[in-house]
Formats: sequence, structure tokens, C-alpha cells
Amino acid sequence: MEDLSAATPVVLDGGPLPLAAVAAVARGRARVALSADARARLGAARAFVDRLADADEPIYGITTGVGKLKDVVIPVAERDRLQRNLVLSHAGGVGAPLAEDETRAVMLLLAASLARGASGVRPLVADTLVACLNRGVHPVVPELGSVGSSGDLAPLAHVAACLIGEGEAWRDARPVPAREALAAAGIAPVALATKEGLALLNGTHLMAGLGALAVLDVTALVRLADVTGAMSLEALMGSNAAFEERVHRLRPHPGQLATAGNLRRLTDASAIIASHADCTRVQDAYSLRCMPQVHGSAREALGFARSILERELASVTDNPLVFPDDGVVRSGGNFHGEIVGLALDTLAVGLASLAGITERRIDRLVNPLTSEGLPPFLASDRGLNSGYMIAQYVAAALVSELRLLAHPASVDSIPTSGLQEDYNAMAAASALKLRRAVGLARQVLAIELLLAAQALDFRAPLAPGRGSAAARDAVRARIPALAADRYLKADLDAALALAADGSVIEAVERAIGPLA
Repeated sequence: MEDLSAATPVVLDGGPLPLAAVAAVARGRARVALSADARARLGAARAFVDRLADADEPIYGITTGVGKLKDVVIPVAERDRLQRNLVLSHAGGVGAPLAEDETRAVMLLLAASLARGASGVRPLVADTLVACLNRGVHPVVPELGSVGSSGDLAPLAHVAACLIGEGEAWRDARPVPAREALAAAGIAPVALATKEGLALLNGTHLMAGLGALAVLDVTALVRLADVTGAMSLEALMGSNAAFEERVHRLRPHPGQLATAGNLRRLTDASAIIASHADCTRVQDAYSLRCMPQVHGSAREALGFARSILERELASVTDNPLVFPDDGVVRSGGNFHGEIVGLALDTLAVGLASLAGITERRIDRLVNPLTSEGLPPFLASDRGLNSGYMIAQYVAAALVSELRLLAHPASVDSIPTSGLQEDYNAMAAASALKLRRAVGLARQVLAIELLLAAQALDFRAPLAPGRGSAAARDAVRARIPALAADRYLKADLDAALALAADGSVIEAVERAIGPLA
């Protein structure tokens, strides 16, 4: 089987793994390669582990069992078998399988961590993992079963099982025995040696992989929120005076400043705003006037999560860790996912706020009590037509669920392994609920995009700002204005596709330049 992509490979050299590299491999199917330095580092660490493998000294996971069984010394002849048994016994995940891009992100993070040379695996193990990425052998990884400490044990065990020819992998969009998928790709299963099974299981690679993809997605969503918010502001005859830079310099949170700057540029040269410059309204409702503060808060949550994930993507989260230059093996807790869970929970809170204020603008667009002369529910021939009435119901339902998802998973803990592992992070749950929160927030923004475009049409012949106009035109290139009731889901699906594929942001940035 040929490699998936001939693009410039992402090289694992033991250094930090950029978020852009995660996107390139997980979603762009870029090839992966190990650097010569990483290969040498792996070899040196493995030589050190080999010297320990026959020792009588209790060394966690190398000469002993794991978890509560840490005090059981394993006979020398059984130590390789222990590694295989660890993989098979821990491959007990349940639930729906991860999507392909999620699985690839997990595999990439695992390979990058191993390449840093502190896990003591042979270069062969990393090579096999890289070969699976490059040749499209993707394990079937159930999403549930990790408590976020000792790393994501159960999900990673399914990745490891595939490497040894056990469990299942995807082939032609269906699960097949992993050995069959490996054979079709020309990859030999790995016979695990001392320490290698444990090294494949320990780590934060599911929570961090899903978290990295979420951070990439939310980076696009916060910009889209500024666009859809600007459109609604203009459609609702709001003012952009509250976005003046001098206002925000007096409270200089970076996220707030970024959103205010975007809103100024999006609404620049707006004939709609100019048309009511001398109106008697003193100030707009919070959902319009306080966009910099609320959107900015989501941006701050995003910045926090990004900083944590960037450090995590430069880390080794295995246990025990080997330091061959010092001749030392140390047990530690780098696998504990608390910091990742906290970051991802915080980002879920930020998304709930972002979607919540968006829903309030959606309501103002359709509500005859607040819509500033727009037709009720943006419907022509109202009564006969309901227009976009139900779209606000949908947004309200999604925001309600988002608020449930904002409850932090990382504050919970249930002990495992006979109280040896007595405070767990539950950070995998943080990652999984954030993944759902991203999808719900994107749909809420898509609804505002759709409705704001319709509302701006009703303001003709007055033209919106250049950024808002570009966004409205991008919508109209795919979705006609609603002249009479039609099958609403088609509109919602088309708007979601626009929100997901980046075309609205691209159109806006062609018109006004890059958004913050």
C-alpha cells in the first residue's frame, strides 16, 4: 500500500509538536518521519533498558507488575510476555469508535512522545507506529474507558493492540482484524520487549489529541462569532461606537481587544450604521454591545487551553521514565491528566458563553419585540409563513446542552487499582464533552449566520459594512434568501457546512484582510 500523502512530512525529532503538525497529519494526512537524532535517542534509551531487563531490582513495569501489582516481581523469562499481557488486558474500551482524524491525532502524539527517548522503546516500535500512520492502518479505538490518569490506558491499549496484530483496524471503512490490516499494508506486527507495552499504554495522548483538534476548531469559531455578531449588530440597527479602541484600552484583556478590533473592521463603511447615527437610542443591548467582553472571554479560555496543549505536545507522559545519560529510571506522575482536563473544561465554559450570547442575538433577530422593524421571524407574508421561528428554538436547545457540557469533568475522581491510583483526572471526559461542545457551538453560529444574512437582506438598499457584506454574499452564494417557507433543515445544513469549511472567513478576509 502506498503512503497516504507525498507532502512534506512532519518530522518527529524529539522537540515540541506544533498544533499545525497535528492538523496536517490528523486531517491533511501528511506523512510522518523520525529524525536521525530521534532514532539515535531511542536506541540509546533502549540499550539502557536492555541492561535493566534481566535485573533482580524491582523496577516498575520493567521487572514488576503494574498498578496495585507493583510489588510483584516478574520472572525474567516472563517479562516480555508481561508487556503483551498488559496490552491485551487493558484493551477494554467501550462505546463508539473515535473518528479517523481523532485516531490519527492520538497515534501521532504517541509517536512524538516515544521519539523523545524517555520511554525506552526500540526504534522499531516508533517505526511501526509511523508506518501505520503513513499507510492508513488506523486502529478501532473505542472512545470510553479512560479515567485520565496512568494516562488514557484503555484507548491507548487499542492502539497498541493493533501494533501487535490484535484487536481491530479500519479497512475500506469497516473494522477488520488488525493482523489483516497490517498485512495488507505490508507492516509486520511487533513482538513487544520489556517496557514497551507499558510505554504504549501510558500517556495523555487521547485527551491531548482530541484537545488539540478542539483548539484548532475553536480558533476558527471565535473568528466566525465576530463575523456573525457583526452581521447581527448591523441587521438590528446597532452601533459600533462601543467598539472604539480607546474604550477597550482601558480594560486591555487581549481577547477583548481582538474582538473589538475585528468588529470595527467588519462594520467599517456601513451605510446601515451611518443611517441611524443620530438616533435617540443611548446604547445597545448587552448581546450587541458586550460582544468584545463575552467573545473575548472565550478567546481567553482558548488561549489558556492552547498554551496547555502546546506544552503537553512537547511532553513525555509515560511512566516510568528512563534517563540513560544518568543511568536512572524514575517513577512519576506525568501521565496524570489534571492540567489538560482543567484546560479543556475551561474551553467548554468559554464555548457555552460564546454560544449563549449568540443565541440571544438570534432571538433578537426573529423576535418582533426586539428586531427593530424586521418582519417577525424574518418571514415574508407572516402567518402563512413561519420563517425562521424554529431556528431560535433549535439554538436554545443547543445552548441548553452546551451549559450542561460546561460542567467540569476534571473536578471528579473515582479511585482505581485497589486505591493505588486514588485520585484520577477524568480528563478524557473533558476532551469528549469538549468535542461535542465544539459541534454544538458551530451549529449555533451557523444559525446566526443564516438568520443575520436574511435580516441584512431586509435592510436593503442600505449596505452593511464591508466585512458583513462579504459574509452575507458568501451565504447567498449557497443559500437563497427565504421568500417562503421551505424544508428548513436544508438551510440549517447548508449554513453548518459554511461554518465548518471556512469559506465565510475566507470571503471576509479577502474583503478586509486577516481577522485577529
